[in-house]
Amino acid sequence: MQIPQEQLAQFRACACFNVRKAARLVTQQYDEMLQGTGLRATQLSILVVIALKGPITMSELAKVLVMDQTTLTRNLTPLEKQGLVQRVPGTDRRTRRVSLTPKGVTTVVNALPLWKQAQTKVLRTFGQTRFERLLSDLRMFQETAVPQNEAGQGIA
Repeated sequence: MQIPQEQLAQFRACACFNVRKAARLVTQQYDEMLQGTGLRATQLSILVVIALKGPITMSELAKVLVMDQTTLTRNLTPLEKQGLVQRVPGTDRRTRRVSLTPKGVTTVVNALPLWKQAQTKVLRTFGQTRFERLLSDLRMFQETAVPQNEAGQGIA
């Protein structure tokens, strides 16, 4: 059985492939800038959301990050081991709330100037107007791609 070549050629326009490829390239630039902090860009994103919204339940955090609970737990575990976040029981025994520790707050404060350098580099490369248009398009996609109140509501 052969794979139809015309369908393979159409894959070049695959939204998933292209968005993920671009995301990996951008992430690499942020990771490079954040090297001295011991954080990856994805970890800083989680810490910033917790700083903005915390203490926050695991389910709320998963919604904001558009991440399933298992993946969120897997991503929080190293941050917890580093002493940057803590999970504590919520008001209901079935819920857990996540918050930054004092070390987590210090880490975010120290990482933000490096994040700003990476952001400036990306903006310079991409162009402010194009970047703003991209953000607008991404927000519109997030609002239309999933049911309301389920895709990263509240930080953008």
